[in-house]
Amino acid sequence: MKPHRLVALAKEALLTFTVCIVLFGPISGLVLEGFSFQNQLMRAVTLAAIVTLGRLAISVFQSSRLGKGFRQRFAGNNAGVTVMTGKEKSPVLLLAVLFLAGLSLPFVADKYFLGVAILALIYCLLGLGLNIVVGLAGLLDLGFVAFYAVGAYLLALGSQYVGFGFWTALIIAPFLAGLCGMILAFPVLKMHGDYLAIVTLGFGEIIRLILNNWGDFTGGPNGAPVPPPTILALEFTRTAKQGGVPLHEYLGIPYSADYKFWFIYLVLFLAVCMVIYVVERLRVMPLGRMWEALREDEIACRSLGVNHVFTKLTAFMLGASTGGLAGVFFAVHQGFVNPTSFTFFESALILAIVVLGGLGSTIGVILAALVLTVLPEMLREFAEYRVLAFGVLMVVMMIWKPRGLVRIKRPAFFPSTRMEASSAEMPLQTQLEARR
Repeated sequence: MKPHRLVALAKEALLTFTVCIVLFGPISGLVLEGFSFQNQLMRAVTLAAIVTLGRLAISVFQSSRLGKGFRQRFAGNNAGVTVMTGKEKSPVLLLAVLFLAGLSLPFVADKYFLGVAILALIYCLLGLGLNIVVGLAGLLDLGFVAFYAVGAYLLALGSQYVGFGFWTALIIAPFLAGLCGMILAFPVLKMHGDYLAIVTLGFGEIIRLILNNWGDFTGGPNGAPVPPPTILALEFTRTAKQGGVPLHEYLGIPYSADYKFWFIYLVLFLAVCMVIYVVERLRVMPLGRMWEALREDEIACRSLGVNHVFTKLTAFMLGASTGGLAGVFFAVHQGFVNPTSFTFFESALILAIVVLGGLGSTIGVILAALVLTVLPEMLREFAEYRVLAFGVLMVVMMIWKPRGLVRIKRPAFFPSTRMEASSAEMPLQTQLEARR
């Protein structure tokens, strides 16, 4: 290696080590113990040394021939979108295999893994809902957790005061959350960027504070219980508690507490598949095209005659409806809800799922939701470094894949070719009548 390159690496290592010491020193080098603190600066120095060595390894790899080829290979994937040629084969067989594998998961997984899978699917729903607002329409929403709370508390309070069940709340929650989305959208129709983010953040905090302080109605910090789900008046408990019949007695099978989790997972999995299908269909419809046009340039979009009020309202309402649907599944899975489950960190996590997966990419959002929910459960031994690892992952993704894990794919349209082909097959008299 050339001398000037060694000097540059030494300067880079010194700068990296200094910055890491400044960052890690107060965080991990000083441990609070009551009103005093314990000095553990060696841990901060060790972390800084690890980061410095990693940075040096990356720099050396980038300067090598293999590293240069690697960078050139992935440099073009960070800009633009992938436009399909129309000759791609439809992955029907792969989708069928994944669908059947998803349906069969409850029968091969244990209770713990099934609970993690349910949580991952809930975040898939949340990511898909926020992807409509942020990824497709380009409206930065930092209060999406409010619609999540609306769906969860609808089931909890509805069962307490009105007698709602799981299926009733599952039908009403999307409409109620969509109504809340419309109420939020009207004041922010003329806002963009940071201003829109601040207003939506305030809306999310207002909902949380109402749930926390209106103790007589919501239960306040104590929360509210959620009734277990039923299907055709069949209950999943050992003895009937809601006036129905236990499922195991009706079918003549031994009782198992896993039946409830199987039911929640299967219904949630079908709901996620339905939302994916609806979102993918909306993307290729005029409404989805208007969302993407609004995201790219609102002024040009309005100059072309697109109704920006209708476009923004539909984005907020459909995204909020998906969040309310996810809230119902979260409530019935937990069996209990309280305001601490709907903090700003949840909104930040959902936004991170959308950004890491790729703005506007359905497949990317699903992959990011699975990674950010399953991986922390597998690394519970490193729970105290979970936020640090999360931040490092965000930084790495923004450097190497700023458009997310999966880039947007736009379908190919050939209207002129199809019209010419169809007109060539028509008789001359029919062509003349069609032109008239």
